[in-house]
Amino acid sequence: MNKIMQIKQTAAKPNDKKLLLINIGTAIFTQKGFSITSLDEIVEIAEIPKGSFYYYFKSKDEFAIEVIKNYGIYFSKKLQRILSNDKKSPLERLKEFTKEAEAGVRRYEFKRGCLIGNLGQEMATLEERFRIELLNVIADWRDQVRQCIDLAKERREIKTTVDASELANFFWCAWEGAVLCSKLELSTQPLNIVSRLFITELLQPV
Repeated sequence: MNKIMQIKQTAAKPNDKKLLLINIGTAIFTQKGFSITSLDEIVEIAEIPKGSFYYYFKSKDEFAIEVIKNYGIYFSKKLQRILSNDKKSPLERLKEFTKEAEAGVRRYEFKRGCLIGNLGQEMATLEERFRIELLNVIADWRDQVRQCIDLAKERREIKTTVDASELANFFWCAWEGAVLCSKLELSTQPLNIVSRLFITELLQPV
């Protein structure tokens, strides 16, 4: 299957053309990055005239901001679904997240990682508003992990005395690096290492 067909299948075609463009942007930015992706490529995949793009977005930069916000909302809901699952213990929820993430990396054959991590490396030095939007997304993810860790502490499921906020910050720094290494190594081993050491050594399950 060629690259364009893969992206079309990933970005399900809603009736809303603006959302279609955002979905395509999410898929292609995650795989290729922002700078190297042209608007011509995006509208070709969307099968719309280039002029129609500017009906929905003033510029490629504005488009990228919308892609970041949309992905942030999507992933936040995914985290909430996993980390707020009261049918599992807080520690089990964290393990479930890492397992789902590993499965996702394998599903896309190590070609795609985390959109926020990818764009963070590429765009944070371009404009301040990009850095702020990316940081806002990461801050939400960190807070959700922090809440889960605090709950694990409250239930005496883990023994660590390290502050939950510091642990959550450390987790995302390590996890984003592991996602990058997994793409380079074509292996989930970096994710496995971060998950295992974070849970067994830092959280210290009872």
